[in-house]
Amino acid sequence: MPITPDAISFLAENRFQNDKEWYDAHKDLYKQSVLEPLFELVRELAPCMHEIDPRLICDPRVGGSVSRVRRDTRFSKDKSLYRDVAWVVFMRDKKLYNGLPAYFFEFSPRSVRYGLGYYQADRSSLDCIRSLILENDPAFLAAAEAYEAQSVFSMEGELYKRSRFPNADERAGNWLNRKNIDFIRHESDFSLLFSDALAETLSAHFRLLAPIYSFLMKAEDIKSAMQC
Repeated sequence: MPITPDAISFLAENRFQNDKEWYDAHKDLYKQSVLEPLFELVRELAPCMHEIDPRLICDPRVGGSVSRVRRDTRFSKDKSLYRDVAWVVFMRDKKLYNGLPAYFFEFSPRSVRYGLGYYQADRSSLDCIRSLILENDPAFLAAAEAYEAQSVFSMEGELYKRSRFPNADERAGNWLNRKNIDFIRHESDFSLLFSDALAETLSAHFRLLAPIYSFLMKAEDIKSAMQC
């Protein structure tokens, strides 16, 4: 069940209307155009995700691997009821781990994005990542080689204005001096989103990031051991 332009139209109009009555009247369109294709996408991606990490959760439900359309406005200045972004996310159990890196795919009326990274890496995660980099750990070297060998994803994450590791070489410094770290593909063309090959393409691209995921999870394992 491919994603169609109806999904974009619904998300844009629902956000514009910002009205529960309008949403309730069009809930069937939301289910058909947004939810059902995303549930199917999760099921199609599950073999690839479990190949990368058997502990990644692939749950084709809202609140599982699929996002909610209703916003939580309790702690936000923006009181809009609905978001115009939909996504799927693959990470380990949040009840057992905190703030883990995740694979994701999302779309909105503006663009399509997908990749791997932290929503917001905490200080201890970044400290462990940096320690492995400074040690030239094999997991980091494999991650760096995987990143440099591909051209699909760009490394993102705000850089410190002044290098905190001035003696590091350029390769390591690009990783060391980030306040957060993500590897993301941005698409303004919706042809992939509407393609029957979406799951196949995402699977191939997500595999490119597997060594990076393994490196980040090695840092997380070290962090967990230090906190025990």
